[in-house]
Amino acid sequence: MGSGDFGDLAARMAAAKKKQKAGDEPEKPFDFAESYRLRAKMLGVLIRDARVAAARTTEDCARLLRLTPDVIEAWEYGEAVPDLPQLELLAYYLDVPVSHFWGQQTRETDPTERTHAQMEYIQLRQRMIGALLRQAREDRNLTVAEVAAAAHISDMAMMQYEVGDVSIPMHELAVISNIVNKNMDYFLETSSYIGLLLQTREEWKRFTELDEDIRRFVANPRHLAFLKIAMTFGNMPVEELRKAAEGLLDISM
Repeated sequence: MGSGDFGDLAARMAAAKKKQKAGDEPEKPFDFAESYRLRAKMLGVLIRDARVAAARTTEDCARLLRLTPDVIEAWEYGEAVPDLPQLELLAYYLDVPVSHFWGQQTRETDPTERTHAQMEYIQLRQRMIGALLRQAREDRNLTVAEVAAAAHISDMAMMQYEVGDVSIPMHELAVISNIVNKNMDYFLETSSYIGLLLQTREEWKRFTELDEDIRRFVANPRHLAFLKIAMTFGNMPVEELRKAAEGLLDISM
C-alpha cells in the first residue's frame, strides 16, 4: 500500500468525521467496525513507511519486539494492530516521533545502538497506560460500561485494559482517549531513557514546525537572555504579569 492509498484512507476518514460534525442525518448507523478497519489500515501504512525509511526489515522489527515477522506484516496490512508500548519502541528503533503513527503524513510527504524490547517494559507500560486510562475515566465521572459502549467494545475488554491484563490496540486507544477527553500525549512514557528520547524527538519535531524566522531567533546564542526573560514571563502568575505589563506601559509613556 503506497502513500496514494494512505491519502485515500485519510480522506475517507476525514469525510466521515465532517459528516458527523455537520449533524447530517446518516443513511445508516455509523459503522464502527469499518472505522476501526480504516484506522488499522492507516496505521499499517505509517508503520511500513517508517520501517522502509529506516532501512529496516520486518525481521528486524520482529526481533526488537520479540515477535514473528508475520505479526509485523499483519500490522502493516492492517490485519492486526499493535499497542502503544510496542509503537513507542518502534518509534525509538525506526528514528521517528511516536506521533508519526497517529498522523496523516508519510515520510515521503514529510521529510523532516538500538535497545532490544523487553517483555517487562511492555507489561509495565500496559499497566501504566491502564492506570492513566482509569484515572481519566474517573475524572470524567464515566463508568466502565459507558466508555465501553461509546467505543463499541465489551465491558470486559475495557476492564482488562484498565488493569493492564490486555494491551490496548492503538486504534481503540485513539477512540477511547477522545471519549475520556485526553490526547495521545497523556499516555506517552516520559520517565525512562526511551521515554526521554521520544520526548526529545517530539520537541524537535515541534521546533522544526515553527516559522523559519522564529527558529533562527531561538537558535541564536545571542538571544539566550531574551528567551530567559520570555520564560520568566511565561511562568509568572497572571496578576503579576498584568502588573509588569502596566509598569512597562508607564515607562514608555
